[in-house]
Amino acid sequence: MASLRARTASSSLLARGLGAGRRRLVWVAAVILVVCGLLAWWLLPSPAPSPSGRITFATGVRTGVYERYGSLLKHRLSRDLPKVRLTLQRSQGSVQNVARVASGKADFTITASDALAAYQEDGGKDASRIRACARLYDDYMHLVVPRDSPVNSAKDLRGLRVGVGEAHSGVWLVTNRLLKAAGLDMDHDIHPVREGIDRMPKLLAEGKLDAFFWSGGLPTNAVERLAERTDIRLVQLGDLLPRLHEQGRKSRYYRAAVMAPDAYPTVQRGRSVKTLAIANLLVTTDRTEADLTEGVTRSVIKSRDQIGREVHAAQKVDLRTAIYTDPVPLHEGARRYYRSVKP
Repeated sequence: MASLRARTASSSLLARGLGAGRRRLVWVAAVILVVCGLLAWWLLPSPAPSPSGRITFATGVRTGVYERYGSLLKHRLSRDLPKVRLTLQRSQGSVQNVARVASGKADFTITASDALAAYQEDGGKDASRIRACARLYDDYMHLVVPRDSPVNSAKDLRGLRVGVGEAHSGVWLVTNRLLKAAGLDMDHDIHPVREGIDRMPKLLAEGKLDAFFWSGGLPTNAVERLAERTDIRLVQLGDLLPRLHEQGRKSRYYRAAVMAPDAYPTVQRGRSVKTLAIANLLVTTDRTEADLTEGVTRSVIKSRDQIGREVHAAQKVDLRTAIYTDPVPLHEGARRYYRSVKP
């Protein structure tokens, strides 16, 4: 009996000892977990705060591709960067856009690479501060005439009323160079009409223009709508490229291109049109914070398909080519984004 009580007491002591041991183990494990959590909190970087504030984006003329792209990007940014308030600014186009960004009157914009190069080479103020977020898509030069027009080349425009774009637009910049390549002087050999894509189609339809130049993504809605009410034709410009390249370094951003037959099916009627193309870039300056630029760049790349459903040119935005932003370097924030998605 005494032996039984002794064994029982021993078992009870052993159980209490094991229980205390388990409690100590649990306590030690809890302490270890807390310490590890504190170390992780201390050592690991905290997530970067979401960019916030107000920014401005210079677009282009009403009904132009820049304006539509900017509107769709604004909608996307409201979701991706909810603390950022973006305001759109209409402009005359690439030339004015570059000046606005460089001067700080706009934070971001789209501009053609030739307009950027011209601003740099002409000694534009703060040109060295301009930085790129992405190469977007190409603009294609259009020369639009009535279907029954005798014009078959820019050389045939002598003496005619020609829409050449607004004074601070990329259209005006390229058109001036194209006319020189065709042996024509804008101020003496044609009757230049300095209007944008918001006005030129209407003037052509009313017989107040004989032709107009336009530089834009394919297809441009304003040209499509013009074709619905007026029988028009696209004139090839490919024959001017060799002479255009003789104009020096500023012309190196123009390359030979072809408008495929399905760009404007009712206009081209199964035929391709030789022309030239210019790359468009999304730009800012080195004054813009890296986190904000990274966020905007990410939205631009990821929204390609969404925006491309309404602006077909945006379908050409490609992560593999977006980093080629000559003549300006990438912004550090954009560079950070591209590094993060590098395979």
